[in-house]
Amino acid sequence: MFVANHLSWIDILLLSGATGTAFVAKAELRGVPLVGWLCTLNATIFVSRADRMAVTAQIAQLRDTLARDWPVTLFPEGTTGDGVTLLPFKAALLAALDPPPPGVRVQPVRIDYGSATHELAWVGDEPGQHHAARVLKRRGSFVATLHFAEPFAPADHGNRKAIATEARRRIEAL
Repeated sequence: MFVANHLSWIDILLLSGATGTAFVAKAELRGVPLVGWLCTLNATIFVSRADRMAVTAQIAQLRDTLARDWPVTLFPEGTTGDGVTLLPFKAALLAALDPPPPGVRVQPVRIDYGSATHELAWVGDEPGQHHAARVLKRRGSFVATLHFAEPFAPADHGNRKAIATEARRRIEAL
């Protein structure tokens, strides 16, 4: 399981291209033209933030995907950040690792857009279409770097909150 900071929709392209990972995404994305269809191509796990009663089923779906030996990425900040400050981690879905499916390890990842971070980060209430247009109209190039921390066995760290704390600590250290 990859656990990463989240700055932009570009993160999905980077991580998917580098690792072949599936993603955990908000349920609303399923209905977005083109984006929803693209999500279905890589076994995206859609979660409803509004339905707190569905979290048990969502955890089970995540566990099933991990047990099939398919990598999954979780953005535990729950939203995109500015690339400077790492937001608090939401640990609910990390319950899929308590206890972890056999052989599953947590791979913390820090996504970095270098000097272009402030131009590429999707912060606040900017509509998705506006952000995509802004990024695609941007002149010049940028370097995107995926920093992979040492993976760890979630069972060595205890419950979902301890797993989230350890993943966050390792991302911050990068």
